[in-house]
Amino acid sequence: MWHIWQKLYPGDAVSLQGASRDMLSSLYRCDLSVFQLYNSPGGKNFTSLGLFGATLNKAICSYPLCSAYRKDVVGMVDDKVCKKCPPQSLRLLEEECLKYNTVVIKGVRILDVNVLAPLMEDPSLDLKVIHLVRDPRAVANSRIKSRHGLIRENLQVVRSRDPKLRRIPFVDPNHKANKKDGSDYHSIGAMEVICDRTSRTLRTALNPPSWLKGKYMAVRYEDLVDNPIKTLRLVYRFVNLTANHDIESFAMNMTSGTSSSSKPFIVSARNATQAASAWRTLLSIQQIKQVEDYCHHSMALLGYERVRTAGEAKDLSKSLLTVPKL
Repeated sequence: MWHIWQKLYPGDAVSLQGASRDMLSSLYRCDLSVFQLYNSPGGKNFTSLGLFGATLNKAICSYPLCSAYRKDVVGMVDDKVCKKCPPQSLRLLEEECLKYNTVVIKGVRILDVNVLAPLMEDPSLDLKVIHLVRDPRAVANSRIKSRHGLIRENLQVVRSRDPKLRRIPFVDPNHKANKKDGSDYHSIGAMEVICDRTSRTLRTALNPPSWLKGKYMAVRYEDLVDNPIKTLRLVYRFVNLTANHDIESFAMNMTSGTSSSSKPFIVSARNATQAASAWRTLLSIQQIKQVEDYCHHSMALLGYERVRTAGEAKDLSKSLLTVPKL
């Protein structure tokens, strides 16, 4: 769906939801011809190396598409190795896709589960949604950290804000403006749209229509990093699969590593508990209050407590998690 957002820039995030859903409809059926709709005139045809984060994608970097790895061996792949894989045609990639009984797509640009209703009503797809949620203040911190990689996307999300709403900014009178304030402003502003759409999803999940009953599961990131094995088993059970020992060990290793990186979009084994609470020491109290103002409804439903002071935010001995209402 990244291709849609890039090709249709500067379209706003909400108006692109229909196109994103239509792309998902094709991808779940292993029809990759949809990508050609977003190719530049005269541009090169898409190959396996231009899709799905190919250099970090185990399926594309494994036999028979590439000889570098085996799909049945659980573990990370080295992007330097995968970059040497030969480009394969979309037709071959489609044929490989059709061999799988289960197709999983990480759809971070779908903002509201209601957009997916036509797909979830389609019995030929048997689609289920696993909604990975996270403390909105942590999401805001992550977006600020990734500000340079998300400049266009943040603008597209911010363009979806309701222009009629009157917003009261939380301003620090002692703060001196600097160059990064503009990108931070859009990173925080995007949370208004993200949380509004998340609230719509949660309201639907609380009183699910027939097309959503038994097909939606919300998973808190904080619960995943606190108890990865238990959470992983619940997720696999939800989709009628079984997690083997290798997958469980991989999940443990990925959430209890020692590495860290200031670079965005880096996948590595790290101390996920520290990553989950990093916002508490990195965001200013003004930024925290702004996000809480935008996201108080979804935070209440998901069990994230608000903070009263900067000191309370920085006191990592105090948990800000409560039982979610879902």
